[in-house]
Amino acid sequence: MKNVLVTLLLTAFSFTAFAQDRLEIYQDYDLGTEITVMTTVKIDANMEDIYLAGLRNSWVKAVNLQKELGTIKDWKILASDLPQSGEFNMILMVMFESAADLEPSKKKYTAFMKKWSEEARKQSNQISAKYPEVRTLTGEYRMREIILK
Repeated sequence: MKNVLVTLLLTAFSFTAFAQDRLEIYQDYDLGTEITVMTTVKIDANMEDIYLAGLRNSWVKAVNLQKELGTIKDWKILASDLPQSGEFNMILMVMFESAADLEPSKKKYTAFMKKWSEEARKQSNQISAKYPEVRTLTGEYRMREIILK
């Protein structure tokens, strides 16, 4: 019985200590305005180079054009040094100045489509149609920086 009482007291104390360590937004930390959209991908064994070749000729062309037009801030591809471990082994990232840049825009769409040729659209569609043969999308995330004070 004494052990149960001690355990309960320790548990209560730990929750009290935890509650005192709770941070408050804008008082203890701020939220960044930049948004990063991340797609996690599980690429099949020995298919990374094939997938990257497809990305280079489709997704990378599109995000480079979006960056040139000022629609996005930047982009990255991250690959795991341990490709066969975990739920994913590659991350595709697109960074935006703010959440407002994610809103639909006829003006941005028209500017992109004007530069994105019909041939580029067809090539991208052909390439991306084969993606399921070499990879599986495992998640999509919309992330914002937390800036601790």
